[in-house]
Amino acid sequence: MANYPETERRLHAREFVLKEATIIAGAVRIGCSVRNQHEQGAELRVAADTEIPERFLLEVPADDMIYRALVRWRRNDRIGVALYSNAPRG
Repeated sequence: MANYPETERRLHAREFVLKEATIIAGAVRIGCSVRNQHEQGAELRVAADTEIPERFLLEVPADDMIYRALVRWRRNDRIGVALYSNAPRG
């Protein structure tokens, strides 16, 4: 059987990172990690049983930024989010 290379469907190349972050939804703050990231999205890791809202703020101290995030997909402890705006922390 022939092995064909996987076709990359992403529009933006992902940068593999390991950054601590916080999901902020109202008064709720949930710790998570950013596993890969590009200018319009990221993959987050959280505990598999954690309830995450569809929209939230994502605070990433390493970037000194707070991003507005929209959940695009979920698989166990992995969450793919679209990052559609950001602002410096402060």
